[in-house]
Amino acid sequence: MAGPNWKLEWADWCPGCGNFGLLNAEQRAIQELGEDPKKIIMVSGIGCSGKIPHFMRIPVSGVHTLHGRSLAYAQGIKLANPELEVIVNVGDGDGLGIGAAHFVNAGRRNPDITVIIHDNGVYALTKGQASPTLRRGDKPKSLPVPNISDNANPIALALASGYTFVARGYAYDVNGLKELIKAAIKHKGLAVIDVLQPCPTYNDVYTKEFYDKRIYNLSSEKDWDPIVKSPEEEGEKMSKALQKSLEWGTRIPIGIFYQNELVPIYEERILQQAPSYKDNYPAKAKIEKDGKLITSVDDILKEKKI
Repeated sequence: MAGPNWKLEWADWCPGCGNFGLLNAEQRAIQELGEDPKKIIMVSGIGCSGKIPHFMRIPVSGVHTLHGRSLAYAQGIKLANPELEVIVNVGDGDGLGIGAAHFVNAGRRNPDITVIIHDNGVYALTKGQASPTLRRGDKPKSLPVPNISDNANPIALALASGYTFVARGYAYDVNGLKELIKAAIKHKGLAVIDVLQPCPTYNDVYTKEFYDKRIYNLSSEKDWDPIVKSPEEEGEKMSKALQKSLEWGTRIPIGIFYQNELVPIYEERILQQAPSYKDNYPAKAKIEKDGKLITSVDDILKEKKI
């Protein structure tokens, strides 16, 4: 059977934008996993990353939400229908600036969803202001003076917040990123991938040439094993992952930093307190008015038919 047509009919990303690699990696990951598109919800916030659901060539459902609020929407969708596969795309400014509180508190709950950060160090949609991941002293061409704020570290922040799958990818390594996304979707728990996504228009510091000279994969490290297999290993694996999260300079690691499926997911925690949740989650609830279902699209269309 022929595969999907990956060619974009239209996109307004700049030529060379790392988002093209992200889009391709996500589509191919979904295809190779054999996921039912009807059960996939792609959630995004505001920014260049927010357009991902619009450009998907797979017939998944998309929810383009408010700036910084995509994780709140995503958690609500997952709780309303835990049978759905929820994938969230956020920019570094969107997810770690105005959305930082949602990012941290999602980690405390460990819902079974996947978060993908488009990390380019700038607010590209609004012409290149410094985002939370831009380092102090950096001066991309849109800034009149070097950035005076310290940067947020997405890997360290995710680890400290309780994310149970923490990884970093590179937008120009589409095959490697695809494999990371597949692993994140299959992971039982809250997964995040911080994707280094060069912005060729507004960030002339962290370019493809910059990353190509420095990136290496953690899997190439001797004895690197990020998977927690017993509670006794949690502290040691977390400590090693945090140590690696600080590595940035002549060498920049990508790959899986930490993975722990021993932590109960949020849906399981709810089930412990509300045993009927599995059979009566909100998406199954009948919403009626005057004894008539008002959530049946078929009935509504039939009623409106002329």
